[in-house]
Amino acid sequence: MSWFRGYGPIYLPVRPMGMLITLAFISFSVQIFLHVDSSSHSVSDTLYGIFPFVAPAFLLWQWIAERTSRMVSG
Repeated sequence: MSWFRGYGPIYLPVRPMGMLITLAFISFSVQIFLHVDSSSHSVSDTLYGIFPFVAPAFLLWQWIAERTSRMVSG
């Protein structure tokens, strides 16, 4: 049973567990962005502040999506 469906480099959730994982990643990223942005003075401050949190979370999401996906050909 696959949680995601892969279309090349893009993964879309197709099962409730995949949607839950995607929603958790998005809500985590939004929370980090809002927290860091509230004390930043520029765009670069915000980007430098969110990168150490959002990049590993995205890599974890992508790793889970790759391991639990079924690829769709052409």
